Amino acid sequence: MTLTAPPVLKIRLARQDDLVALSALMTLAIDRLQTDFLTPEQVEASHEVMGLDTQLIIDGTYFLVEDGNQIAGCGGWSHRATLFGGDQTPGRNAALLNPAQDAARIRAMYTHPDFARRGVGTLVITTCEAAAAAAGFKRAEMAATLSGEPLYRAMGYKVLEHLEGRTSKGIVVPLKRMGKPLA
Repeated sequence: MTLTAPPVLKIRLARQDDLVALSALMTLAIDRLQTDFLTPEQVEASHEVMGLDTQLIIDGTYFLVEDGNQIAGCGGWSHRATLFGGDQTPGRNAALLNPAQDAARIRAMYTHPDFARRGVGTLVITTCEAAAAAAGFKRAEMAATLSGEPLYRAMGYKVLEHLEGRTSKGIVVPLKRMGKPLA
């Protein structure tokens, strides 16, 4: 009998040719991982409030985690003012942040449901925090979903304020702005 070792999670920068696969992963993650925390109406509304922000890929600050040939998760950080949302989200702000006074943004964290609680999110966050610190940022902030909050708390993030993602139909998706100092 030949035993093979399971593939090791690998992280790399996302590319433009990953967009279709990333969008599919985000849809799956929203639809399956938010259901214990949101109503069905809020889960559906999350697709308008969250999603792929291609500016992160253009900026070279968005990562994807692979387990062999499968995308296990993704996420990034940003030196821009937008705290959350995808390309379709109104009110985005591409203004550059000042690392001496502003917090880097941890953005668009998604894990494939089959890889939940297997270290994917931790790998993405630690990679993003290291990159943001290397760019001179002293703090990081994010808009956390209710399903992501336990991971972020475990990684040292504290709730700074309660937010609402509001859709064009007036549906509210609860979020929490969380932050922490970077080492």
